[in-house]
Amino acid sequence: MPTALHSCNMNGFLLGLWTIFPLISSVSSFVSPIAAFRSNHRHHHNSKMRTGLASSTTTTRCSDEKLIPREILFGNPEKTSPTLSPDGKYIAYLAPSPDLNVLNVFVRETWDETTSRQVTNDTSRGIRSMFWAQDSETLLYLQDFEGDENFHLWAVPVENSKDEKARDLTPGENVKVSSIMTNKRYPDQIMLATNQRDPSTFDMYQCDYKTEKLELDTTNPGDVVGWGSEDESFEIRMAVVRNQIDSSTTIRTRATKHDEWRDLINFPYGEEGSFVEFCNDGTPTCYMLSTLGRDTKALIKVDLNTGETVEEISSNDKCDCRGVVLDEDTKEIRMVSYTRARTERIFLDKELEQHYSTLEELGPASAEVAVASKTRDETLWVASYSRSDGPTEFRLYDVAKKTTTPLFVTKPNLLPYQLSPMEDVRIQARDGLELVGYLTRADKEQKTPLILLVHGGPWARDFWGFNAQAQWFANRGYATLQVNFRGSTGYGKTHLHKGDCQWGVGTMQHDLSDAVQWAIDQGIADPHKICIYGGSYGGYACLAGLTFTPDLYCCGVDIVGPSNVKTLLDSIPAYWGPLRNQMLLKIGNVDEDEEFNKKISPLFHVDNIQSPLLIGQGANDPRVKQAEADQIAFSMKEKGIPVEYVLYSDEGHGFARPDNRIDFNGRVELFLEKHLGGRAEPFVKPEGSSAKFPLLEEQVA
Repeated sequence: MPTALHSCNMNGFLLGLWTIFPLISSVSSFVSPIAAFRSNHRHHHNSKMRTGLASSTTTTRCSDEKLIPREILFGNPEKTSPTLSPDGKYIAYLAPSPDLNVLNVFVRETWDETTSRQVTNDTSRGIRSMFWAQDSETLLYLQDFEGDENFHLWAVPVENSKDEKARDLTPGENVKVSSIMTNKRYPDQIMLATNQRDPSTFDMYQCDYKTEKLELDTTNPGDVVGWGSEDESFEIRMAVVRNQIDSSTTIRTRATKHDEWRDLINFPYGEEGSFVEFCNDGTPTCYMLSTLGRDTKALIKVDLNTGETVEEISSNDKCDCRGVVLDEDTKEIRMVSYTRARTERIFLDKELEQHYSTLEELGPASAEVAVASKTRDETLWVASYSRSDGPTEFRLYDVAKKTTTPLFVTKPNLLPYQLSPMEDVRIQARDGLELVGYLTRADKEQKTPLILLVHGGPWARDFWGFNAQAQWFANRGYATLQVNFRGSTGYGKTHLHKGDCQWGVGTMQHDLSDAVQWAIDQGIADPHKICIYGGSYGGYACLAGLTFTPDLYCCGVDIVGPSNVKTLLDSIPAYWGPLRNQMLLKIGNVDEDEEFNKKISPLFHVDNIQSPLLIGQGANDPRVKQAEADQIAFSMKEKGIPVEYVLYSDEGHGFARPDNRIDFNGRVELFLEKHLGGRAEPFVKPEGSSAKFPLLEEQVA
């Protein structure tokens, strides 16, 4: 049973397109609820992936001498997200439609690329999440409306033509679907949660995706923020409950759907934990992740009757247990993974370990291998090879033969260019706390301008791997530094909660300042040419950096960042209601303490800003409303402080449409060229861009 917390999960509440929420789970392929780690490993082919051109002997540049076009870096991938049908007959993947260049679902016979055809017809923002139903004949996908995040679940038959309409399985205005589960034992049924009965809570429904029948299965009493099913019965037998008074989290279970719920284990605020899976060894036990009695999340076995820990299976003192792979039927643990800086795996299944070793031997030396998809009988896998200095490659892996066959590279047009490898670094904060960061250099030996790229969330983290923004910056002549500041996830409860009440003027922001100073001290960064850049919480950090440490940065780029924390929380979606108290504990009580809100909200410190700012915002953002950008942009303009503001009418919390991404990044590039002095590709507004300029429109009016 994969547990799928719906997207009102507090971790990363300001992320949106800056990460992928764990909206989907599949009983047929175990997933841990952590960080959307599906039993999605990834694997590949015998021939080596191209690594680009050799570096020049006459330069210390880390990136290509040629400008890499923004269209290549930020346009749609040629193909991505391959997934095998359970019976192995087909592969589905996402690719741009040939007429409109919008991401859609394509299907081909697994061993015949010539049979590929488009089966959906999205014409706007593109499809970013799709998966197979268990009948191997139906594809399911998620889509919202112009970024409003009210995702619906849609179904199309594999024999569909793009001209046939997909079926909406969760219709209704302002309805959002979540906690989607499939099960090989019940191939015609899906379990899913929607808020159609009550906008603030998610009930579980049984869905017959062939007849479109939706039947209420389990009613949410009002405090449940996540659901889970038991594998053999496909009954909802686990609930994640958030106490709205003390913000503790309780895991509830029941023996069958007809029995009463009982509290299994409680995680007081400050502790972290989650349900993983019911065991199938004849004992009343389950697997969980927990920080109880320790700092980092360990994988444990728990007695379902008493809630007591039966066994600690795996742990790491430096970072949380991030991923767990189980045997689909026996539920025996096959692998556990950790990510402090790079992914580390502990294998409990020697056969699985051998397969990973084979895949690593067949792939590029610098790549991380994972499994993206498997057939139901696990005889055929889709493997991925990910690296920091090149696009991801997917290959088919024949388990019996231990051979791989090329599938595709996501962005083959990047292969001719030299890209800069990402380094993992350690940075000591002013109070001695060690921070894990990632550095992408523009030059091997000389100091360059630096862009501090701040992740969203803030209860999320950065990872090693290919980052289009970092490669873009390096190619234009800027080093990029990303840091997992306190408050980031993955490093234990102490690191996470050291960020409590530390927004803006506290130690979360100090960590960012200390990271910049580290880069200066290391001779990486030119101290007079530092830009702070981020989306969502990263956008807030940008505004905070410019207002609270104005001497540190020469410019900033804020994408969908809040400027007033109180108005941010006052406008959150209804389904975040059960989480509001926890937000206040993590951020600070801006509801009751007006002075505290003013202290940490950049809007009230605009007079401190000394450096120019570029703002990007989606008009339909349900998390950080347009008003957050409007109020600080107009305030800066009134005070004569340099500010540029671009609004996209068909976007939400981040920019999904390639034309808008390329448009905004083109404007960013000119902004950075002006203030940091790097290189820039000429800007031509993409034809499909919806960019508007509220500050200029007011001037015209």
